[in-house]
Amino acid sequence: MLRQLLSGDLPRSRSLTALLVVIVLGLALAPFLTSGARPLNTAATICVYIVLVASYDLLLGYTGIVSFAHTMFYGIGAYGIGLALARVDEPTWGVAMAGLGLALLLALALALVVGLFALRVQAIFYAMITLAVASSFAVLASQLSDFTGGEDGVTFSVPHVLSPAYRLVEHEVFGRHLDGRVLTYYVVFSGCLLLFLFLLRLVNSPFGRVLQAIRENAFRAEALGYRTMVYRIWANVLAALTASLAGALMALWLRYVGPKTSLGFEVMTDILLIVVIGGMGTMYGAVVGATLFILAQNYLKDWMAHGAAALDGVPVLAAALHPDRWMLWLGLLFILSIYWFPVGIVGKLRLRAWLAQRPTRS
Repeated sequence: MLRQLLSGDLPRSRSLTALLVVIVLGLALAPFLTSGARPLNTAATICVYIVLVASYDLLLGYTGIVSFAHTMFYGIGAYGIGLALARVDEPTWGVAMAGLGLALLLALALALVVGLFALRVQAIFYAMITLAVASSFAVLASQLSDFTGGEDGVTFSVPHVLSPAYRLVEHEVFGRHLDGRVLTYYVVFSGCLLLFLFLLRLVNSPFGRVLQAIRENAFRAEALGYRTMVYRIWANVLAALTASLAGALMALWLRYVGPKTSLGFEVMTDILLIVVIGGMGTMYGAVVGATLFILAQNYLKDWMAHGAAALDGVPVLAAALHPDRWMLWLGLLFILSIYWFPVGIVGKLRLRAWLAQRPTRS
């Protein structure tokens, strides 16, 4: 049953299996394991970023396509559902689905256009074209302030069942009220879980095997009779649609959409860092990488503050651990992760498990 659910792509490492079980259980039970808004917001962000990074890895890790337009599709999904709900007096699921549908149609059209024209050029030129398109879209979203809210973005209401005032039951369950915020979290968690399992199935299907063949040697795949351009375009479209759905889930959680949170280049750099940390060409790398990166991004500053307070009598160390230097330490942690895990954390754990199982020569 588990093998079928994971499309036959098992972790193949006891350490990786244990790590994935802890992450999945932690995310599934986050509303009851933590208290306060910040931990739950961190868990929801991890869920969304797992799907966002996994959809990008479909391009980079499995097909060998370097694109900088992924945040554009992420933003399209967020703006689609956000603008639709912001322009009605009574937010309903029908309005939300209509906005999401229009966003997916726009993402589909742009992915096809970008794929048809840009994928015919060399890799570096394709990357530059996607960067130009994404930058133009971000500028457009900022300047159309009457429609998109400009740099300030747009806040909106959600259907009543997802509002904090809603109560599924009156009494607490495991010390927590099952209010609309908790239900919103489980909508995000369930949606991200289904999207991740879809991507896992996709890369382990015959279609995914062809994508990997194109990544390894496009000329050989073409010689074998595969229309590599068609497969690349389909990979671009599927990654774009999945990123748009991830953006919609994030907007639904935040109840806000703006260019900085949805279309900023910082989001793209975070995606690239997570792909490298977790490991390219493996969906589980998105799970591990996104979890570690988002936790460090949200709590490293607090951990450093505690460390600086504990080392208050040691001037040099206390100054080095000052919370204002958290970006420096985050960069150092990234460098160390690349040094110790050159193929990503998941790749390293799988390689170690394979070496341990390989029979030794007598």
